[in-house]
Amino acid sequence: VLCLDKKTGKVVWERTAIATSPHEGYHHMYGSFASSSPVTDGKHLYAFFGSRGIYCYDLDGKLIWQKDLGRMKMRLSYGEGAAPALGQETLILTFDQESGSFIVALDKNTGKELWRTDRDEQSNWTMPLIVDFNGGRQVVAAGAKKVRSYDLTDGKLIWECAGLGPNVIPAPIHQEDIVYVMSGYLNPNLMAIRLGRTGDLTGSDAVLWSQTRGTSYSASPVLLDNKLYILTDKGMLSCYNARTGAPYYQMTRLPKPYSFKSSPVAANGKLYLTAEDEDVIVVKMGEKFEVLATNTLAGQFFISTPAIADGEIFLRGQSTLFCISDKRR
Repeated sequence: VLCLDKKTGKVVWERTAIATSPHEGYHHMYGSFASSSPVTDGKHLYAFFGSRGIYCYDLDGKLIWQKDLGRMKMRLSYGEGAAPALGQETLILTFDQESGSFIVALDKNTGKELWRTDRDEQSNWTMPLIVDFNGGRQVVAAGAKKVRSYDLTDGKLIWECAGLGPNVIPAPIHQEDIVYVMSGYLNPNLMAIRLGRTGDLTGSDAVLWSQTRGTSYSASPVLLDNKLYILTDKGMLSCYNARTGAPYYQMTRLPKPYSFKSSPVAANGKLYLTAEDEDVIVVKMGEKFEVLATNTLAGQFFISTPAIADGEIFLRGQSTLFCISDKRR
């Protein structure tokens, strides 16, 4: 775990969470033994290493607690990479694997296990989503067999809905009373599911709309101003009316062939799309497709999603971290 000075890039502190012999491998082009994104509440940092455990540090690098939740068995040893979700005092982790899948809630302050619920799932790589709705809090976890929602307080199943294909990677997102889930491998699908029901919603009108064309295999969508943006791994961008599913534009190609694994990010009316091969493409947000700029960082390979803070964009290449800013240092 590394902490860098945002202004200079200097390493402020570095901690080795664990040194161990891994029990299986990872996807050597698109992964590592540390593929999960960390999360923070502004006081502590939670670094999740899957089979190697989860570690809570304060922002000075002091280890507060750690917890081992067991080894995972992933499809074809493709590796682990589902990020945790943080909601108030609770940390949620999904362990979707080839057998023995479960979702677990931990006390963020102590690492104490609050509840654990078994999941009838195989390997997925999507992070859970915590949603405030109708006076309660629920955890939405997408999966190949079913999308499921659990009560945040006790882990009990609220609703479930089948319809996604295998290898679910994109993160669920939500707007008001609608949750959006997506898969892009075999049997691709994008579903808009209305909250408020219980039980099995498969085939019901709780699924407001769905779309099987132009879904993403890896990248998570962007949702802003009732517009849902979807970027495919092969470089086609779509924009939908989030409530109706009507496309403003669909599967529109970018200026040249690209491959994507990172998710688009939005800021100041623009989408930033970071391609595997050197380019960061800037697209105007709105009902009409318009490329504003293409910026090239020669020789770089990007698969991590950019981070934006205080008018600066942080790009993590294969061997280099970049901070792009219009501010003079």
